[in-house]
Amino acid sequence: MGVLGDKRGRLSVLFGSIITYSIANIACGFVKHVTFMDPADYYALMRFVAGVGLAGELGAGITLVSEILPKEKRAIGTSLVAAVGVFGAVVAYFTVKLFDWETSFFVGGGLGFGLLILRVGVIESGMFTSITEQKHVSRGNFLSFFTNANRLSRYLKCIGVGIPTWFITGILASFSNEFGKALGIAEEIQPGLAITWLYIGMAIGDLSNGFISQALASRKKAIALFMTIALVCSIVYLYFGIKSVPVFYGLCVVLGFGNGYWAMFITIGAEQFGTNLRATAATTIPNMVRAFLIPMTLSYQALKPYLDIINAGAVVGLVSFLIGFYAILTIPETHDRDLDYVEK
Repeated sequence: MGVLGDKRGRLSVLFGSIITYSIANIACGFVKHVTFMDPADYYALMRFVAGVGLAGELGAGITLVSEILPKEKRAIGTSLVAAVGVFGAVVAYFTVKLFDWETSFFVGGGLGFGLLILRVGVIESGMFTSITEQKHVSRGNFLSFFTNANRLSRYLKCIGVGIPTWFITGILASFSNEFGKALGIAEEIQPGLAITWLYIGMAIGDLSNGFISQALASRKKAIALFMTIALVCSIVYLYFGIKSVPVFYGLCVVLGFGNGYWAMFITIGAEQFGTNLRATAATTIPNMVRAFLIPMTLSYQALKPYLDIINAGAVVGLVSFLIGFYAILTIPETHDRDLDYVEK
């Protein structure tokens, strides 16, 4: 999706990704009626297709917003995009509570097509249009991230900035039932509800981060501030002996707020690279971060037999935050950067 965004245009990927995941979601609702293949295989295939579609939308959207808005409003615009999107997880939780699982898929697919209608009037980026006329400029060459030391360093640091966000979402929230038991909380913690409260906090954080970035005139300072909040809340989550369910879910909201620099992290990824590689960077970077959840989860599971659940989570978190802080402190600042340039 990222490569296509630089070769074919931001809008084509934006619309294509929405159509892809919307159709796949609706198709999931028919899994019980499938006769031409094993229903489990059909469902797995449709979830894979939905994932491919979903992977392209945010990166293309952030790239487009970054390029069409004036640099004075860029951070606020991208934060608005992500904050509204994050609320989708909250809507999903209540959709599952209100409807059966088949209808939930139809609702999800229908919302995607509704989103497509809302975006019909969006225009293509002028920066992208201008470089399509420059035939000598290579566009969407993913391997070019690995052919230049400076470019590779920026790319890896962009990935590193986002790693703590998926430690919090993929470990602390997703395994919150395990952590709840380890903390001695009497009532069982529901991971779905923990994620919902986390995402409410993230939506508020994502929206706030854009304004804070503008006020501080720095992407780096805004993200470092939120990363610090997330670190402190993670320590409280693991080691302050929480026993109350309301307090636990309340902490998830604050933890989500600190985790709410997802939009700004992708914006930094878009701003670090020229127009001919911007969509590729903005789309692949967050998906590389999502992929890091695999080694994080495997590490957490592998450490549990040797450490207890709390300390296993803490070790994974420590590594994640060390990478994140190193990356944000050493990556180039991009606030007020003019994006109308290409990578040579």
